[in-house]
Amino acid sequence: MFQRTGAGALDYFPCRYGASKLLLRGPKRRPAKQYCAVIGGTETYGKFVEIPYPKRLEERIAQQVINLGCPGAGIDAFLHDPTLLDLCQKAEVVIVQAMGAQNMSNRFYSVHPRRNDRFIRASATMKAVFHDVDFTEFSFTRHMLSRLRVLAPDRYQMVEDELKTAWVARMKLLANQLPEHSILLHLRGGMDAAGLGQEPLFISAEMIEQVAGSFGNVVTVEPSEAALQVGTRGMIFDPMEAPAASGLPGVAVHDEVADALMPLVSVRWAA
Repeated sequence: MFQRTGAGALDYFPCRYGASKLLLRGPKRRPAKQYCAVIGGTETYGKFVEIPYPKRLEERIAQQVINLGCPGAGIDAFLHDPTLLDLCQKAEVVIVQAMGAQNMSNRFYSVHPRRNDRFIRASATMKAVFHDVDFTEFSFTRHMLSRLRVLAPDRYQMVEDELKTAWVARMKLLANQLPEHSILLHLRGGMDAAGLGQEPLFISAEMIEQVAGSFGNVVTVEPSEAALQVGTRGMIFDPMEAPAASGLPGVAVHDEVADALMPLVSVRWAA
């Protein structure tokens, strides 16, 4: 069910652009006169996938597609990065993966400015609401939220509601800094292992509809049963990484994403 190359690691050619501190999927590209930029998290980065969907899209449209995917990134990582925003603003088309709402700072907690999946601290409000919780034991947002859901489901709902509201506002803010021809990609995944919900976490169809008007187009990809049946075949990982790989889009899903995006991106060069 897996391939192994060398020590088992896939070379992602991690790179940075300009003054940005985000470590992105490489190889690093010199922007062409016209190009498409793709921002997103672990799925866009293509963890365990040799040819992620941005590269597959590039092959289909025969135009440059720059992968700005970053593992564990949420909206904040890009919203607060002037270098990457500038790169996106100069692009012919920008594709924005709808990233989970758990990985961004909000009224209840703060996340790492670049690795948005890292929990940094609880706010005074959070500590007051969850006075019986020791937040020093948490390093990741997902772990923290899954524990709160079990310990105090009624109070936990306050946090989830805050994340949903913040996500809508933050996505509109991001979209307003992108060129007119932007595409929101809603790649629907499986259920979170801790029971927090479907990936991307906390993002409902209603929320996508609320932000849709801020983007030029919206593409929702629900992986087919055939693609899901392929599973991790063709992905590259060590045996110990198998659980992580099984929770991420496989090569067949990346193909379906590229197919779904191709008509909307191609039209920009055909115009």
